[in-house]
Amino acid sequence: MGAAVVGAGALAYGTLIERNWFTLRRYDVPLLAPEAEPLRVLHLSDLHLTPKQLRKQRWVRELAGLDPDLVVVTGDNMAHPDAVPGVLAAYEPLLELPGAFVFGSNDYSGPVLKSPFGYFREDREYEHGVELPFEDLRAAFLDAGWVDLNNNRATLKAGGRVVDLAGVDDPHIDLDAYPAGPADPAAAVRIALSHAPEPRILDAFAADGFELLLAGHTHGGQVRVPGIGALVTNCGLDRKLARGLHRWDRAWLHVSAGLGTHPTAPVRFACRPEATLLTLIPR
Repeated sequence: MGAAVVGAGALAYGTLIERNWFTLRRYDVPLLAPEAEPLRVLHLSDLHLTPKQLRKQRWVRELAGLDPDLVVVTGDNMAHPDAVPGVLAAYEPLLELPGAFVFGSNDYSGPVLKSPFGYFREDREYEHGVELPFEDLRAAFLDAGWVDLNNNRATLKAGGRVVDLAGVDDPHIDLDAYPAGPADPAAAVRIALSHAPEPRILDAFAADGFELLLAGHTHGGQVRVPGIGALVTNCGLDRKLARGLHRWDRAWLHVSAGLGTHPTAPVRFACRPEATLLTLIPR
């Protein structure tokens, strides 16, 4: 009886409180040239937005007050066919800043009701839901001047400096076609994006000289056990790297735990929804 009460209380907390308890994480990343001015990168991922999530929209809008030099979005923005206006309302003040994006599987297709225990099966097949208006979202991002890094490379100026960028479309559903080639050694910083942090993609980025690798997808495990951490990552990444800043070969890897949940599993435990401000500083 006692265990049932504790379990029900934990579920209520994770569903009603923690999944809406947004937090901003901050990391200093030492990868700029000596004496360079810091460069602030705002990393957003996995909003999984539905039209009525107004509180989440307001919270994301307020992040513009951080005055980032660059905004990076690593996918899974939507969770409903009518989500585009809400996503754009959330990002509106950020769209005025230099930005880059890749998509995740849930930008292309909506959620499907499934058992959460399926995430423990490595051989499970991905189930596509209703098609989402990803091209509308892409067009809006491009109209704002953001760079589309889905299987693409680009450079942009942020904080008065040249940033070399590369990205892949979501490897979780085999859409990646990595545009291989060495990163620009003359750029102030070299950043690579993928929605899912699959090790084969991270290895390719690092081998090409990209110094900061950004991803989402894992939700940090979404439900974490104190003292153990994430139980799953839903990809090939080790559970110890499910969220936060880590070394990956010669690069830095940041995996965002994201700001949302799959709508059919609206719970977080010991893993608050997050955005991250990465301040790049001299080595």
